[in-house]
Amino acid sequence: MSNQNELFKKLISHCKEYGFIFQSSEIYDSLAATYDYGPFGVELKNNIKHYWWKSMVDMNENIVGLDSSVLMHPKVWEASGHVDAFNDPLIDNKDSKKRYRADQLIEDHINKIQLKIDKDILKAEMKFGSNFNKKKYCETNKRVSERISKIQEIKDKLDSSLKKNKLSDIKNLIENLEIKCPISGTKNWTDVRQFNLMFKTNFGSTDESASEGYLRPETAQGIFVNFLNVQKTARAKIPFGIAQIGKAFRNEIVARQFIFRMREFEQMEMQFFVRPGEEINYYNFWKDQRLKWHLNLGFDNDMFRFHNHQNLAHYANAAVDIEYKFPFGFKELEGIHSRTDFDLKSHQQYSKRKIQYFDSELNKSYIPHVIETSIGLDRMFLAIMCNSYKEEVMNDNEKRIVLSIPPFLAPIKLAILPLTRKDGLSDKAKKIFNDLKLEFNCYYEEKDSIGKRYRRQDAIGTPFCLTIDHQTLEDETCTLRYRDKMNQKRLKIKEVFEIIDKEVNLKNFII
Repeated sequence: MSNQNELFKKLISHCKEYGFIFQSSEIYDSLAATYDYGPFGVELKNNIKHYWWKSMVDMNENIVGLDSSVLMHPKVWEASGHVDAFNDPLIDNKDSKKRYRADQLIEDHINKIQLKIDKDILKAEMKFGSNFNKKKYCETNKRVSERISKIQEIKDKLDSSLKKNKLSDIKNLIENLEIKCPISGTKNWTDVRQFNLMFKTNFGSTDESASEGYLRPETAQGIFVNFLNVQKTARAKIPFGIAQIGKAFRNEIVARQFIFRMREFEQMEMQFFVRPGEEINYYNFWKDQRLKWHLNLGFDNDMFRFHNHQNLAHYANAAVDIEYKFPFGFKELEGIHSRTDFDLKSHQQYSKRKIQYFDSELNKSYIPHVIETSIGLDRMFLAIMCNSYKEEVMNDNEKRIVLSIPPFLAPIKLAILPLTRKDGLSDKAKKIFNDLKLEFNCYYEEKDSIGKRYRRQDAIGTPFCLTIDHQTLEDETCTLRYRDKMNQKRLKIKEVFEIIDKEVNLKNFII
């Protein structure tokens, strides 16, 4: 785990050094849990959004888009249940004065037990090689099986306490597990209490006339309140979906793990409306589709797992998380939820407006059920960076840092590098740059040695570098360098477009 922590720290440093992510308001000593995306970060982020939108909206005839406002009528959040139920269980350590989410302290304790299990399994794999049976080993090894049982016991107690809102039971669990504060190392805890996560704001021109409102804590409600507007204007027939990408805000008291948990973040969500009684079939369909979308990015299968919710939200009859194995453990990347008809029915009740769909095939009106797919864009960004970051030692013992980002998502697709600034090489390189910049996001650089420039492009994840040398002026050929294997190929300038387009054009990778 310590190696993973060190690797994660290096990644965070790399993100700042190479213009991916900066701490917000850094010159004023920063604002906790808020971040700014730099020149290469914003390109990668936009490419992820584009890939999601193409896959979700453009490739599905029955899914349309929406961009709803951040500010909404306060009653929206009463109807959705956020005013009463959008809380986190928090606990303070009396010695360090630090505040934690109580459920996350317990989950971290579970992760420590899981790491011990993983360590034992790894040792056994190395010992028995191809004859190793992981399932049988976990069942028969006393120490491992006891730890697995212990994890399940803790999870069951936590889920039960959260479901019943028994805050005292959560504190008892923390005390019984002898969980210590990571800062003070003591077990001197306060009682657990609930904290509402919504940001409050005021509407109105003066303090006296202002009314209280909220920054949206999720983007989904903007879709639900626009259900009839979208359905009628898009002439949509059930089953159909509404997708949107947008900012949401949560007053996270305990924000940590870089951009994994922030106060201002971006969501990519799709709400899929179906006939009552058919929701579970579509729930299973979207579980399968969304995992395929992730795996299409080149991740290994074992980096993902499904985590079924035992403690369901008030609106759901089924829920699962797609978890990704970050350096700090398996954590939620995307949620798929069967939200039943709760949201539309609740907004119908609070707004006093009829929100129903007339099904001409059944010749009746009903409130549709909803399947939600919701992915955190910032978490997706972090998963790609974690999966791509590599430190490699070359034959000459020189170390290179490379981001093996999928080429079609890479911030820069092609770096154009004249070998020197002299002898007309810069002019030739700039002409090639101008010819290709409308087709690909290109980067031009002529400073430093060609080796240093290669390393810099490796570090920002550029999949191709095109070197212009004196031979280029003679025969219109150039050298194309591939990022991952560092192999080089001499080719005609006119061949460059076709080769790179094949590797970076989204149409070749979309599902």
